[in-house]
Amino acid sequence: EVQLQASGGGSVQPGDSLKLSCVASGFSLGTYNMGWVRQAPGEERELVSCIRSKGRITNYIDSLKGRFTISRDIAKNTVYLQTDSLKPEDTAVYYCVADQRYCTAFVEEFDYWGQGTQVTVSS
Repeated sequence: EVQLQASGGGSVQPGDSLKLSCVASGFSLGTYNMGWVRQAPGEERELVSCIRSKGRITNYIDSLKGRFTISRDIAKNTVYLQTDSLKPEDTAVYYCVADQRYCTAFVEEFDYWGQGTQVTVSS
């Protein structure tokens, strides 16, 4: 059974950092494309970043370049999202997602979703 367990969210001040983690079970990261999707209050879900099974990374939100970094540790079957210089507009629920076929901005196409971890940025 495929499961994704996300953690690492919290309430922080602007400029702070958080490292989100997603532990996968039931499959190997080397065979799946893994991403992070976020949903801000009242907004549509959007793909933040995706790392393909072979390791290629695509970032989907220009405003996050240089601040958010996706990575993975295959030995730990864990994917990470390092979030730096957080801003209030980064407040959202962050979901770990997985799909064997592709990375796609059409987030509903991802086959597997974790439960989400809340990130709140406020002063």
